[in-house]
Amino acid sequence: MTVVRHARMVPDRAPKTDIGHVPLDAERCDTENVDHLTRLLIAARDGDRVALERFVAETQADVWRMCRYLGDVEYADDLAQESYERAIGSIHRFRAEGSARGWLLTIARRTCVDHTRRASRRRRLDQAVLRNTTAGSLDGSLIAPDMSGRVDLDDVLAHLDDDRRSAFVLTQILGLQYDEVAEVLDCPIGTVRSRVARARRDLVEMMREPGDGAGAVAR
Repeated sequence: MTVVRHARMVPDRAPKTDIGHVPLDAERCDTENVDHLTRLLIAARDGDRVALERFVAETQADVWRMCRYLGDVEYADDLAQESYERAIGSIHRFRAEGSARGWLLTIARRTCVDHTRRASRRRRLDQAVLRNTTAGSLDGSLIAPDMSGRVDLDDVLAHLDDDRRSAFVLTQILGLQYDEVAEVLDCPIGTVRSRVARARRDLVEMMREPGDGAGAVAR
């Protein structure tokens, strides 16, 4: 994983503050429950460059993995960079009403969704061009089937419904708790559990060996 190039994103703002004595928003009274990342982001929002660098360093692994599985493995570095650029651009609106991690991953997910939409439009255009250029040719099929029997995680995840894939990646790959995922996806916890269960069922079905009537899972 390439380290996110966060140095150029750090804004020139107010002097550094002491992380241990970061003032919290007046609206947030229960200060004891504010987690470490949220304190860092509040300090960064208020102009602490060191806090911003620490926040990026401590969250970039999760952001990169989300971009790798929900976006595109080939463009994961660029998507992670774009996610942080969007986050820095809207950091002044962070009010600590939820966790900083959830806030950041919500931005990263939206970045991946936008990328997927752009990529889908490009694919449709490419397919139209390909159909035109290969019409009447015996060489119209450019992808040979994989006969090795190997199951590729990227391939099976790509066939999941977007909502189920998001819930599965966040819980099973990034290791977020269900309440954190509910915050990122902006849906009830019960919905998250349902999507994860259905994603597991779909994955099992996709990993079954072709022609195996007993339904054994491919090894």
